[in-house]
Amino acid sequence: MQQLVELITQLNPFDLIQVIFWGLAGAISFYFSIGNARVWTSISIGFFLIFLGQAYAINPFVHYYKLSAFHYIIGTVAIMLITHGFLEYYVFCKTFEISGQKIFVYLSTVVILAGSGAFLIVNPTPSPNTIRNIRMIENAIWVFLCVMNLEIIRKIYESIKDATISRGFIAFGVVFICIFLWKGAELYLQVFQWDKDWQDIIAVMSDEMTDIDQYPLRVAFSQGVSRYAGLLSGLSVGGTFMYIYRLLR
Repeated sequence: MQQLVELITQLNPFDLIQVIFWGLAGAISFYFSIGNARVWTSISIGFFLIFLGQAYAINPFVHYYKLSAFHYIIGTVAIMLITHGFLEYYVFCKTFEISGQKIFVYLSTVVILAGSGAFLIVNPTPSPNTIRNIRMIENAIWVFLCVMNLEIIRKIYESIKDATISRGFIAFGVVFICIFLWKGAELYLQVFQWDKDWQDIIAVMSDEMTDIDQYPLRVAFSQGVSRYAGLLSGLSVGGTFMYIYRLLR
C-alpha cells in the first residue's frame, strides 16, 4: 500500500486525472454492458478494458516488464472488441439479428486475455525496447481502427438517423476523434523516437543518438495533443454512455 501511495504522489497530476476520467468512463461502460442489450456488450467491455490498460500508470508493480507488456495487450484487445461491437451493431441495423449471448463475449474476452498472459509467462522477460515496440504496435492498431470505426459509425448513423439513439453515435464519433488524436500523437512521437520510453532507453546506451533537441516545438505540441486528447477521450466516453443510457431508458 505504501508503495502504491508513493507511486501516485510521483505521478504526473495530469496523467492521474486522465486515469481517473478513464476509470469513470470504464465503470459507466461496464455498468452499461450489464443493463442493456447483447449488441452493446462488446463495445462496453472494450471501453472498460481501456481503463484497465491505462491503470498501469498507478500500478505498484509497473516495473515488472511482463506485466507492462500485458497492459498494452489489454489495450489492443480493447480496440478489437470495440470494433467488433460496432460491426455487430451495423449488421443488427441491417438485419435485426444478434449473434450469440452476453456470456460468450465475457468468456471470449477472459480466454483471450488469459492466453495472452500465458504467452508472456512462458516466454523470456521482454526488454524495455521490446515493451516500447509492443506499445507502438498497440498505438498503430488503435490509429487504424479508429479511422475504421469512424466510418462504421457514419454508416450506422445513416441507417438509424431518424431514431433518437442516432445522436448517441454522433457522440461516439467525437470520442473516436479524440482517441485518434491521443493515440496518433503518441505514435508520432514513437515513430520519430521522441517519446519518453525511447529517451529512457538511450540514456543508458551511449552509442545511440536522437534528434529530439532539434524539434522542441513539434515534440511539445505532440505531447500536449496526446495529454489533452487522452483526457477528453475519457471524459467524452463517460458522457456518451451516460447520454445513451438516458436515451434507451
